[in-house]
Amino acid sequence: MALKKYKPVTPGQRFKVISAYDDITASKPEKSLLAPKHSTGGRNSSGKMTIRYRGGGHKQMYRLIDFKRNKDGVPATVKTIEYDPNRSARIALLFYADGEKRYIVAPHGIKVGQQIVSGTGVSPDLGNSLPIGEIPLGSIIHNIEMRPGQGGKIARSAGSYAQLMSRDGRYAIIKLPSGETRMILCACKATIGIVSNGDHSLEVSGKAGRSRWLGRRPRNRGVVMNPVDHPMGGGEGRASGGNPRSRNGMPAKGYKTRRPKKNSNQYIVERRKK
Repeated sequence: MALKKYKPVTPGQRFKVISAYDDITASKPEKSLLAPKHSTGGRNSSGKMTIRYRGGGHKQMYRLIDFKRNKDGVPATVKTIEYDPNRSARIALLFYADGEKRYIVAPHGIKVGQQIVSGTGVSPDLGNSLPIGEIPLGSIIHNIEMRPGQGGKIARSAGSYAQLMSRDGRYAIIKLPSGETRMILCACKATIGIVSNGDHSLEVSGKAGRSRWLGRRPRNRGVVMNPVDHPMGGGEGRASGGNPRSRNGMPAKGYKTRRPKKNSNQYIVERRKK
């Protein structure tokens, strides 16, 4: 995985740093694993704008990803590593021994032609998916389930991973990418390795147009609005806006919105770092 810098031939290329895409091995996706993706532009069913700063963007097809990895005991061969417009990580196309094809979130270092498998009694090799109770302590994992059979929910974005710290009875203690330490059932599955495309966070778009291609419209700050439009608006000159808050008055930058009696609090061993 490498980054590509451009000579400043144009203003848009002066600070442009994007992926070299040298890990991509196929230019066209598998047709049988595509689904239509409808863009809403931030509008609801009656056409009213409910989410601001969305709209436009390039048309995309959704790739059906196998987050459950529930095809146990059937070996699969990595056929291609592909770009997915719907996520920051790369995806890998698997050809199973029985003829089925599936996409998975590609781990860092996986190669075309490599054999991977999922299920109980599987060796903890790169790309293999197995119950957390069978993974060696200290292992780096991703695509972690929160409930058995639910499918991976944790550590799916580019470069993210979690670490298996210890086990206590039915539960395993895992350190999440946020720094939070949490208990998860040992019956839940996880995949060995780090998610691919770890340099994604170092990319620089270089121009506003690249954000428009992604469907993001210009965002207007609250402090530059009038008092009628935002709680932080108004004032003479360049006023700072006072206490940061959202458009409907909810405090921001440090105000905790998590419910104090949330049922899953009992599984959190240590909170994430502030």
